[in-house]
Amino acid sequence: MTEHLTKQDFLEKVFNYEVNSEWKYEGDVPAVIDFYADWCQPCKMVAPILEELSTEYGDKLHIYKVNTEQEQELAAVFGIRSIPSMLFIPKDAQPQMAVGALPRESLVKAIDEVLGVKLPE
Repeated sequence: MTEHLTKQDFLEKVFNYEVNSEWKYEGDVPAVIDFYADWCQPCKMVAPILEELSTEYGDKLHIYKVNTEQEQELAAVFGIRSIPSMLFIPKDAQPQMAVGALPRESLVKAIDEVLGVKLPE
């Protein structure tokens, strides 16, 4: 199940940018963060795919969602100018951003290549 993050959740589970100036991921497994808005049609197309992937990957991957309308500070911190935008966060490396409504195959490939997490068989 995807999890919606507030600023406070983000600071605790992903990155506390108020304390750390250098990137330090707080999570225990890699993560994908979907920056979206409720009115965004491409975001609505990606949402069910992310829900499916969340179930399929289980506890090997966190899939979070950040509503850019409600969490404008988080959107600003990451320079979100286009939605959907996906932030791929490896366990011990710098995150990478992808912009646009990625199809399922592209999401799975990015999770595999950027995060090193394989889809369970």
